[in-house]
Amino acid sequence: MQEIFDQYQWEVTQCTPLHQGLINKTYVVETAHGDYILQTINHAIFKDPRAIDQNINTIGAYLKLNSPDYLYTHLVPNKNGDTLIEWEGSYFRAFHKINGYALSVLENANQVEEAAQQFGGFTHQLRNFKADELKNTLIDFHNLSLRFQQFNTALLQGNPQRIASSKEAISFLLNKQSITDKYEHFIQHPDVQKRVTHHDTKISNVLFNDHGKAICVIDLDTTMAGYFISDVGDMCRTCLCTVSEEEQDLNKIEVKADRWEGLQKGYLQPMQYELSAFEKDHFFYSGQFMIYMQALRFLTDHLQNDIYYGAGYENHNYKRALNQIRLLEVYEKLA
Repeated sequence: MQEIFDQYQWEVTQCTPLHQGLINKTYVVETAHGDYILQTINHAIFKDPRAIDQNINTIGAYLKLNSPDYLYTHLVPNKNGDTLIEWEGSYFRAFHKINGYALSVLENANQVEEAAQQFGGFTHQLRNFKADELKNTLIDFHNLSLRFQQFNTALLQGNPQRIASSKEAISFLLNKQSITDKYEHFIQHPDVQKRVTHHDTKISNVLFNDHGKAICVIDLDTTMAGYFISDVGDMCRTCLCTVSEEEQDLNKIEVKADRWEGLQKGYLQPMQYELSAFEKDHFFYSGQFMIYMQALRFLTDHLQNDIYYGAGYENHNYKRALNQIRLLEVYEKLA
């Protein structure tokens, strides 16, 4: 690591791994002149780390010019002025450490509202930014039509034993095809706009201060042009339920109405005048869209012998799919 430290001209007093987040390796680096977050980009998942680097810098330059007081995770240049370092097959980047903490588990509805306001505020701050200038860092990441197509391919080419034992879940998801049809209608509607969208709006991607106030969004690797239903939908999927997608006891899966109210209030506070009436009519649909898509992806992977997500135990992705199916069922009761 000393070679990386030298590129930033850091006099490091301590370097500590930060075990939050599953994709990139992250370290807190304490130096004589301030603290930094040092991170490697997982280029097995993100095939073009330079696209991520360009996106974060392009947005950062826009915010410095148009919203200089907005708290943003600007990249730190090294001694050569580069914000991405390729070294021994890995890609490194650094940020100034922001005083705050991230939550791994939600405790109350206020935290949902605070997080939703930050994610909505991020898109609002960039309302005049040309979203199509951003690179696509994960192609078709939230393309529901593609995920449904992949699911149908798995039904034809997947593991026959797993297909046979998953008939009930398969039938449920096929009977919900209208969610895919609605997605296709939504993205083609003239009143729907592509905006700068975070695409990974789980609670751990917001920093809070010691007073419980959300102060900024982090982890911008999936930030690209997209639809608001991606951000709202991912919050619905990850913030409304008191248990995670790993929970096997389906009786524990429930959606908290106060969290749903907090999510709406928080996100719409900055975005209410940005969304069209047609888009607002699809606010609830956002949750259906994202939960259904994740159920499809888990069951597809199960039928294809766990080639994407892997499995920690037998039928792991099948259990995850059942979890999301149950979540979709209880979410739809909010309507």
